[in-house]
Amino acid sequence: MTTIPPMYADSVQSLLSGPLVVAMAAPQDGASPLMGLLPAVLILVIFYFVLLLPMRRRQKKVQQFLDALKVGDKVVTSGGILATITRIGDSSLQVQVAERVRIEISRNAVVGYQGQDPVVPNQGGA
Repeated sequence: MTTIPPMYADSVQSLLSGPLVVAMAAPQDGASPLMGLLPAVLILVIFYFVLLLPMRRRQKKVQQFLDALKVGDKVVTSGGILATITRIGDSSLQVQVAERVRIEISRNAVVGYQGQDPVVPNQGGA
């Protein structure tokens, strides 16, 4: 067994008699030990419904939008470029930004159609 230096004895004694030990004590009145897990489970359920479920819905909406893109659509990129889709690849699009000026962009760079709100509004605070 280790000995505690005298200068720390009071701190350790107050720690062992404080709320930490009470929280780790055995349940009183025959309460189920599983009731101690109830707050953690409740936090996980709230976390799922507040954060994960809306995020999945947003991702699904964006994926449906990107899958529905077709040649001739007028789109806006995340960089603010207004363009018309001229060719669609697996992970990229060729867009025309001016007469005889075409660039290749990632599909994920498209945020919406020209003249409409973005598919998913910006969630940032800026």
